[in-house]
Amino acid sequence: MIFFPAIDLKDGQCVRLVRGDMEQATVFNDDPGGQAGIFSAAGCQWLHVVDLNGAFEGQPVNGAAVESILVSANMKIQLGGGIRNLETVDYWLAKGISRVILGTAALRDPDLVKEACRLHPGCVAVGIDAWEGLVAVEGWAEVSEMKALDLALRFEDAGVAAIIYTDIGRDGAMEGPNIAATVALAKAVSTPVIASGGVSSMGDLRKLKDEAAIIEGVICGRSVYDGRVDPNAAVKLLGEAC
Repeated sequence: MIFFPAIDLKDGQCVRLVRGDMEQATVFNDDPGGQAGIFSAAGCQWLHVVDLNGAFEGQPVNGAAVESILVSANMKIQLGGGIRNLETVDYWLAKGISRVILGTAALRDPDLVKEACRLHPGCVAVGIDAWEGLVAVEGWAEVSEMKALDLALRFEDAGVAAIIYTDIGRDGAMEGPNIAATVALAKAVSTPVIASGGVSSMGDLRKLKDEAAIIEGVICGRSVYDGRVDPNAAVKLLGEAC
């Protein structure tokens, strides 16, 4: 199982939100590149990065911070937030991002996802952020009537590299991940699923590891910055990232 430490970017800084609320942002590091270097030194081979401002504004905002991460991090990076057209997909992949994440675009413009997958095999993930099972978009500011599973099934034959499933109610709340919902989604689709939201301890990672046969990876944010999850120990627990 792959361990993905997370860097969420707001106004050029590394922050964590509570349930996606931009008004509840805690700044953990004002040097994103430096933070990426810390994760790289800990043995992490993947990094999860989100441009929070970009998610709300519909276009990349924290580009300079992302580029500093690319310079500092000797690992693969998946990036989401404000990627709503093919030009932006092309731009970030050309810059060295390993995988782009399409969230709002997956709901609003499914043809974009399919075309991006066709042009960039293995380099496109779909982010499905759910509030009580329904897909939320625009930086979680809007909750749609689309069920998370229905959106995932829409891309079964598109060549999506992974589905990143986030339970918004758990994100940043330190209440533990929604393992049942994540496992149910992973069993219903053939696309690899990555768990996100709520991991609060190494114990949570051990529970997720028990589902390693069906869940490909796990994203950790606040628990890493709070010191509840040690990146080096997490990598060793979950196994070699690939």
